[in-house]
Amino acid sequence: MAGASNLPPGFHFFPSDEELIIHFLRHKASLLPCQPDIVPTLILNLYDPWELNGKALQSGNQWYFFSHATQTRTSPNGHWKPIADETVISGGCNVGLKKTLIFFIGEPFEAIKTNWVMHEYHLMDGSTNCSSSSTSSSSSKRSHKKKGHSDTESKNWVICRVFESSYDSQVSFHEEGTELSCLDEVFLSLDDYDEVSFAK
Repeated sequence: MAGASNLPPGFHFFPSDEELIIHFLRHKASLLPCQPDIVPTLILNLYDPWELNGKALQSGNQWYFFSHATQTRTSPNGHWKPIADETVISGGCNVGLKKTLIFFIGEPFEAIKTNWVMHEYHLMDGSTNCSSSSTSSSSSKRSHKKKGHSDTESKNWVICRVFESSYDSQVSFHEEGTELSCLDEVFLSLDDYDEVSFAK
């Protein structure tokens, strides 16, 4: 299943931030089936971003996979550096958090910045103020109790979108209907600032 979409010809996987959290990450964390069940689970620390081809779900110039949240985010040849956090809102409610990270090759103090970008999606701590979300949250809690699934385990899951940023890839992002957020575009343009601050 890894690397293959299992979707009918002509169908493409280009979910929004909201859809990734509500329809995929929330189901994964609640031990509920994901439909379609096409996103594989990977251990982030085992792979550099260019090794995801054939392992993660590829859709255009993007790769998707589930993983467990980790603080270090190191890989065989580098590490992911967080640069921005953004709240994901659905129906007026905060449903999740999108972290934007940039991949650096080498040791932290001598690292070289690359064009690889990762969006790492987290579920929000606690319940939202929406009645529909409260109902969903209650159902999830009942499911957890029945299956012995703790809240800590649920919050441990993340879903990741990885892509190599360039002028062409950003254009295709907009054309395919998945847009970079304003924060993404601002932070990705601050190459010189990041390199100077990272060297300190």
